Amino acid sequence: MPWRALRHTARMRLPAFGTTDEPSPLPDFCSVPVLFTLLVTGALAATVMWLAVGDHRDLSGYSVGILFVSWLVLAIVVVLCLLRTSLQRLPGHLPYLVAWLLIMPIVGMASWVAHGLDGALHMSLVGDGMAVFVRDNVLIAALLGAAILRYFYVAAQWRLRLAAVARAQVEALQARIRPHFLFNSMNTVAALIPLDPAAAERTVEDLAELFRAALGQHEQGDGTLGEELTLLDRYLAIEQLRLGARLHVQRELEGLPQEFPLPRLLLQPLVENAVHHGIQPLREGGVVSLRGLRESDAIVIEIANPLPSAPTRGGHGHGLDSVRRRVAFRYGPRAAVQAGPQGERYVVSLRLPLPDKGKDDARTDRR
Repeated sequence: MPWRALRHTARMRLPAFGTTDEPSPLPDFCSVPVLFTLLVTGALAATVMWLAVGDHRDLSGYSVGILFVSWLVLAIVVVLCLLRTSLQRLPGHLPYLVAWLLIMPIVGMASWVAHGLDGALHMSLVGDGMAVFVRDNVLIAALLGAAILRYFYVAAQWRLRLAAVARAQVEALQARIRPHFLFNSMNTVAALIPLDPAAAERTVEDLAELFRAALGQHEQGDGTLGEELTLLDRYLAIEQLRLGARLHVQRELEGLPQEFPLPRLLLQPLVENAVHHGIQPLREGGVVSLRGLRESDAIVIEIANPLPSAPTRGGHGHGLDSVRRRVAFRYGPRAAVQAGPQGERYVVSLRLPLPDKGKDDARTDRR
């Protein structure tokens, strides 16, 4: 590929960090948190107005005011919930502007209906005329609506920036693993060439698949658990040639969903640590255990290796630290990574939540 075309491809694949071209999505007005936020804001506004009047004995008027505000909030939420998909298609900041403009006619219409009902039922809860009552409510709604939508906009911008920073951190942590893995693999191939050319050829084929997964994971997104287990078999086959009878692998992975979405090369650094820190220091070798369990809402994967009797020189912890951050970034707070000695073995346990039915459990910005 010519250098100019290669440079153009790099620009296409690597967007500038901190770009403002990403859309700021409207909040999900159908969700309970957004409805709760609007109800609380409306109730606080009604309470402040009631306290400002100074007639604290008129609890009936305060109760009616809270009910009226709640009715307005529900009407606004229903309309914005129904129109959210259409609003989201608008460019730039127009979704927020149109949402704000929709609030005022909704409040005006609801105020007109409420004033009419108050007059028809002779309740005398509204002392002002209809024009004044509608005008004041529309002005208050315009001010509060602008403040709330501004809050939602800032919150959306904050989440987008946080996701961008998290992606950059994850990519930096992945870059620390790749050279370590690639150099060790190439040393294995170099050692096999004079001894067993056929085994060296098979190892090169295994390395090709591993390299393809390592170098192409950003473009391809997530893989699956089945693909990751296949890559682990290729990696362990390479290490088996290097360590011989010293390395034994015990697999108990039946019943796991093979199509479970999994970041590429998530388990490989853990297995590599188990081999290099648990098997390689032992003259007699040992067993690396891979166990899996499916629970009602998650899958649990354990990787265990023997602990050497004498302390060995440990690494910097980049591999395990990267796995922790990748799991937290991809699956959220429901996921967990635990690591530590258990008896005479060192065990790393990953608990990864299953996707909800009809809904991907992961955030869309984590891909």
